[in-house]
Amino acid sequence: MTAEAAQRWGSTLDSVVVYEQGAVCRRLARGSVPPGGRVRVTGLPRSLDQGSLRARVLGTSGARVSEARVEVEAEPLGMSAPGELRREAERLRDEYAAARARKDHVLGRIKEMASLRPVPPAREREDPHRVAPVDAWLELADFVDERLAGLHASLVEVEETLLRVEHELDVASDRLARASTDVPSAPVDTTVSALLILDASSMRDATAEVELELDYGVPGAVWVPAYRLTYRQGEDRGRLLLRASVAQRTGEDWTGVSIALATADLRRGTDLPSLRSIRIGRRQAAAAPSGWREPPAGLADLFTGYDTSGPRPVTTAVPAVGGAGAAPPPPPAPPAYGGAPPAPGGPAPQPGAPAPVARSVRARTGAGGAFGGSSPAPLAPMSPAAPGAAAPPPAPSMAPVAGPPRPSGGDLDYAALVLAGPEEQAGRRGRLFPGSAFDPVAAEHRRRAEAVASLPLPHHAVRPRESAGSFDHRFDTAARADVPSDGAWHTVTVGEIPVGAHTEHLCIPAVEQTVYATLVLSNATDQSLLAGPVEVIVDDDFLLTAALPTLAPGGVRRVGLGPAEGVQVTRRTHVNESTSGLRNNITVLDHRVHVELANRLAVPVALEVRERVPVTSEPDVRIEERADWRPLDDAEPGRHAPGTRAWRLDLPAGGTAVLDGGYEIRIPAGKALVGGNRRS
Repeated sequence: MTAEAAQRWGSTLDSVVVYEQGAVCRRLARGSVPPGGRVRVTGLPRSLDQGSLRARVLGTSGARVSEARVEVEAEPLGMSAPGELRREAERLRDEYAAARARKDHVLGRIKEMASLRPVPPAREREDPHRVAPVDAWLELADFVDERLAGLHASLVEVEETLLRVEHELDVASDRLARASTDVPSAPVDTTVSALLILDASSMRDATAEVELELDYGVPGAVWVPAYRLTYRQGEDRGRLLLRASVAQRTGEDWTGVSIALATADLRRGTDLPSLRSIRIGRRQAAAAPSGWREPPAGLADLFTGYDTSGPRPVTTAVPAVGGAGAAPPPPPAPPAYGGAPPAPGGPAPQPGAPAPVARSVRARTGAGGAFGGSSPAPLAPMSPAAPGAAAPPPAPSMAPVAGPPRPSGGDLDYAALVLAGPEEQAGRRGRLFPGSAFDPVAAEHRRRAEAVASLPLPHHAVRPRESAGSFDHRFDTAARADVPSDGAWHTVTVGEIPVGAHTEHLCIPAVEQTVYATLVLSNATDQSLLAGPVEVIVDDDFLLTAALPTLAPGGVRRVGLGPAEGVQVTRRTHVNESTSGLRNNITVLDHRVHVELANRLAVPVALEVRERVPVTSEPDVRIEERADWRPLDDAEPGRHAPGTRAWRLDLPAGGTAVLDGGYEIRIPAGKALVGGNRRS
């Protein structure tokens, strides 16, 4: 199958599902089925996971996909392919080097000119004193000053030009670093395509167009939720706009695609676990799965037409390492599963083994015998013996192992096996071997793509896998969006969710005499809200960005909005110590709490004032409460500290309120509380 035999179809990216790490892309292609049914769908990214490619025919045309595989093509790029950003960066880099060279030249001229000074000739001992040429000295000084002034002016201009070019180079380099990875960065462009074979035997109209759908997974995509809450004071409903911060470096720009966001782990294993039997009696060794099956009859005749089609292109041989004239050693032909029938008396295939397939594994030899250790060393290349050279010693013969081959666990990884093509040796082609090909270019693309997982998160952002808990959720965007492949965060609007919202004020004057505003959110929908940052907008005015906790369907949570300066609180306490009892054998500690509240806002507020009452486990200590507050530790066990009490009241606009409460602590006389009898 050659590239000319397959008809090329263009494809468009239609939708993307972004998981916690990675994404699944869906492409669409359309065209008429050519004779032979070979179609090459182009446009796939270089970083895709080749084992995740899936293809199917949409509609009821009758055609179906009988084979799909990924192929990589390479072609040299033209001069204009790297893009304007790269050419601009190279131009500015050359300009910066030229400006730096001009500055060094001017500095050298200044140093040379500054070194000019009059040097009188050497005077002999018997020579009379000479008259100093003052006019010449002054003319030389004027000349040096004039030239230095001009050179310093040129130096200022060169330094300004150097600073400007350096700034432009930094900006261009930053733009190039942030540019999309969809633009090739190497002189050779590698394109990835899906090679499909379509079976059109069941089509009613052979000339009709068919639509193909391709799904594949790519690394290098992450997302975190974000929200915008808009509500008006006095109302009990709000509008919560669900958004997402998406970053991707998959190698292709997502332009006009439908985006879905999921919290599931794309790399989670989906293999079905095996249930072992329970045996009662003597211990028996567990039988290892064989995986061996007889090869299909006539496997060698399958490639007869390929061998008689003519000579194949000659490929360039790899130079030998052993020395001049040495040919590269031929690869050893490993025994295949079913390559030789089992010896008489050998174990038969197990009934529960996989379905019969034609497959093979690499030969394994070791100290314990065949299929027991590392791979054997390759055979030495055969060459004509030199005159006078000793013949090599014969290789020791190995006794054949009775029974079918016993592959290791790695050889039974069916998903990692690769079918050897017709260009392989006669003992290998048409059989399955463990794939060991390593593509360094694809590995580099995957490494750069997976770097987005280490991006710093926005403020208050939480990974979706951490906030989703034991359940997985999916959110579909209402409209198509664009996300370039630059590895930076981009905001995508998902949709609007109606939530219940009202403001409550909370105060704990025993700790701090400040009233805090809280927003109580209730989720009455069947969709969970994950933890993340929420922008709060009250009466069309931006208030702050807070942290929204995970809100399950039917859940109610509070979001702090900060101090409410318009509501004032004052707390005073009084403690009176006395005795009671028949013989004054009980000490009574009477604690009084007085709280004054004032609402300076233009709207009424719902206020909750929390206090605390001591708790004890001593049988001879009693605590009696004297207030109309209600306990919070009984209403919501485990959420509040024991002894928490609360007043709830509504303060009208401009109104005031006074709250009085207290408690008595009765302890035996002669004893005192640790830390003092005063509890507030």
